[in-house]
Amino acid sequence: MAAPSKYDDYDFPTTAPEPQSGHPGHTTPEQNTAVDQLRSELEQLGYTERLDTLTLLRFLRARKFDIQAAKTMFVDCEKWRKEFGTDDLARDFSYVEKPKVFEYYPQYYHKTDKDGRPVYIEKLGKIDLNAMYKITTAERMLQNLVCEYEKLSDPRLPACSRKAGSLMETCCTIMDLKGVGVTNIPSVYGYVKQASNISQNYYPERLGKLYLINAPWGFGAAFNVVKGFLDPVTVNKIHVLGSGYKKELLAQVPAENLPAEFGGTCSCAGGCELSDMGPWQEAEWTKTPKWAAPKAEPAPQKEGEEQAPQA
Repeated sequence: MAAPSKYDDYDFPTTAPEPQSGHPGHTTPEQNTAVDQLRSELEQLGYTERLDTLTLLRFLRARKFDIQAAKTMFVDCEKWRKEFGTDDLARDFSYVEKPKVFEYYPQYYHKTDKDGRPVYIEKLGKIDLNAMYKITTAERMLQNLVCEYEKLSDPRLPACSRKAGSLMETCCTIMDLKGVGVTNIPSVYGYVKQASNISQNYYPERLGKLYLINAPWGFGAAFNVVKGFLDPVTVNKIHVLGSGYKKELLAQVPAENLPAEFGGTCSCAGGCELSDMGPWQEAEWTKTPKWAAPKAEPAPQKEGEEQAPQA
């Protein structure tokens, strides 16, 4: 990996478990130089946050180590973060309507797969936006999505990395398509498209494996057509499974970590959907996330001293 910079303040393992090119601990001298150049160019633009090596490597991998493309992606992301108010969401956002919303659209993190990644589950077949919008708004749903992404970055992934003994940067995602039909696709397309854009553009390189289970008849054939337009690296992460998914899913997620409704043996008190169980809840592995630290107060201005311009 590139030589540590002043931004590399990590308290968890930083070497990826598999020797994949461009991943932390497995970079070439040219890739390390790309990290340094990207950081330098971003510093020249005035950026001082999220310039650590792990973050920059994710943006570079997302753009095939094209430095200028990664730079554009990073700048666009920072612009979005400012406009969306992302930096304060993890600290301040309260999704009090979550239990009611989850009756129509469960989406939650729950324990880890066999490799140590957080498992993320969505049940798309139960979505009823008309009913949900009587409880919440599209804006609050997206705010919750972003809040959970921020909590994935810290404390979820760092806790998983400590427990696994190697760097965890991605999730094992399970999308249950049971009940998804042609009739309810148009009503949810707008929200799902917005959510997908946020994921791809602002939280790159977070997908480890994706299991599409209970895929309806014809879905696999349609996906085979789409494959031709996707990056081969992404395609290798996606597994389209019908109703007979349990054997393959249990090969990736230990039965004790998989909710019983998907063929596992876990039945959290109060329901797995609202438990948020995982290493990030275990005192041995988790630490207070950096966003939870008290905000630094600006130094008092001395008499006769000019106020510094705001960035």
